[in-house]
Amino acid sequence: MHTKRQGRAFWHWYAKDDTPEERKLIVKLDLLIVPYAVLAYWIKYIDQSNLNNAYVSGLKEDLNFQSNQLVNLNAMYTAGAVIGQLPFTILFPMFPMNYTIPALEAGWGIFTLLQYRAQGYAELMTYRFFAAFFPGVHFVLGAWYRGDELGRRGGVFYVGQMLGTLTAGLIQSGASSNLDGVRGLAGWRWMFIISALMTIPIAIAGVVIWPGTPAKPNMLILTDQDLALAIKRLKETKADTTEEIKQGKWQLVRNIAMDWKIYILTLWAVFFWNSGSTSSGAYLLWLKSLDRFSTPEVNQLGTTAPALGIFYVLFVNFSSDLLWGPSGAIAFAHAWNFTAMTILAVWKVPESAKWFALNSSYIQVAMSSVLYGWANDMLRHNATERSIVIVFMNLIAQSTTAWTSVLVFPTVEAPRFLKGFTFCAANSVLLVLFTYFVVRPYSQALERKYESDADSEVSAPEFEESGSRKGMERGSKSGTAATETTV
Repeated sequence: MHTKRQGRAFWHWYAKDDTPEERKLIVKLDLLIVPYAVLAYWIKYIDQSNLNNAYVSGLKEDLNFQSNQLVNLNAMYTAGAVIGQLPFTILFPMFPMNYTIPALEAGWGIFTLLQYRAQGYAELMTYRFFAAFFPGVHFVLGAWYRGDELGRRGGVFYVGQMLGTLTAGLIQSGASSNLDGVRGLAGWRWMFIISALMTIPIAIAGVVIWPGTPAKPNMLILTDQDLALAIKRLKETKADTTEEIKQGKWQLVRNIAMDWKIYILTLWAVFFWNSGSTSSGAYLLWLKSLDRFSTPEVNQLGTTAPALGIFYVLFVNFSSDLLWGPSGAIAFAHAWNFTAMTILAVWKVPESAKWFALNSSYIQVAMSSVLYGWANDMLRHNATERSIVIVFMNLIAQSTTAWTSVLVFPTVEAPRFLKGFTFCAANSVLLVLFTYFVVRPYSQALERKYESDADSEVSAPEFEESGSRKGMERGSKSGTAATETTV
C-alpha cells in the first residue's frame, strides 16, 4: 500500500532492501525523470500564471476588461483543460511518452505565444487551452516508481508549479519595467512572448531526455539491463509493466464504470481541487487594492506565496514517504489550509494575519502529488485502467472548478471573497474526512484483495503439480501391485 516507507530512518533516500544495482537505477531514473518534469512544469506554469500577472500589469485596461471577465477567462482555461484531457484517457498507453509529453509542452507554448497579439477579451478566450501534461507526468512516475517512492518524486515535480508562478511574477515585473513600449508592445504582451520562447526548447529536449515507460521505453538513454531491473522491481509489487489492453475497449470502460475506485478517487480529487484559492488571484488583487505599491512591486511581492509554496510542497511530500504516510500528510496540509481560509473568510483581522493567510495559500496544493501518487499506487495492477482513471479523476475534478470559481470567486468581490474562502475551508474539512474514513479503508481492502489474488495464483500451480506427482505415485504403486498380482 502507498504508505510511509518502513525499515529506515527518514533521512535515507533508499529503502533498506534496495540493492546497489537498484540504487544506481533509481539515481539514473531520478536524474532523467524528475529534473525534466520540474523544468517542463516550471515553464508550463509560467505560461499559465502570467494571465493574473498581466491583468494587474495593464491587460485589464488595454483590453477593456469588465466585471467578472477575469474569472470567466480562467474558467475557459479550465474548460479547455478538461476537453484537452479526454482523448488521453486511452492515448497514454498507446504512444511513447517521450513524444507525448514534449508534444503537449510544445502545444501549450504555441497557444501562449498567440496570446501576445490578443486585441480583446473574446480573442484571448480562444487561446486559453491546455491538454493533459499534469496527469501524463503522474502516469510516467507511476510507471517507474514503487508506492513508497512516489511522494518525494511527485513533490519535487510539483515544485515546478511554485517556481513557475514565482518566476512569472518576476518576469512580468521586469517586462513592465524594461520592455513596456518596446517595438510598440505593452510590457504584459512581452511576457507572453518571453514565456513561449522558453517553452519550445524544453519541449524538444524532452524527446531525448524523457525515458518513456517500461512498456514503451526510450532506449536512447536506457540500457537493456536498466529496463530488466526496473521491470523486475515493479513486478515485485504486482505492477503492470506491459500496458497491454487485455480486453476490448468498451469492456474495459464498462468494468471501470462498475468499479467503486473511479467514483471514490474522483470525488476525492473534487474535494482537493475545490479547496484552493490560488487561481482566483486573491493575493495579487489584495496587494493592488492596498494602493501602496507600483505595478512592478505588486508582481514582485506576489512571488512570496509561491516561494513559500516550494517549502510546503517538499515538506508535505517528503513527510508522506518518510514520516507519517499519505493520510497524515493530507491532514497536515489541509488543517493549515483550513486555518488560512478561515482567517480570510473572517477578514476583519490584523493585516499581519492576512499576510500570513494569503502566503499560506500554496499549502493546499502541496499535497497534490501525495493524492495522485496514492491513486497511482492503488491502480498499479493495470496500466490501461490507471491511465483512464488518473486522467478521468483529474479532468472531472478540475472541470468542477470552472463553475464553482465563477460562483464563489467573482472578480467584482475582490479582494475579499467571503463565499470563496468559506467554500475552500469546507472542502478542506471534507477532504480530510474522506481520506480517513473512505479512501484509506478502501485502499487497505484493495491491497488485501490483491495479496489474496496473488496468493491464489502462486498456490494453484503448486497444488496441481503436487496433485500430479501424487497421482503418478499412486499410478506407479498400482502398477507395481498389479504386476505382483499377475506374477
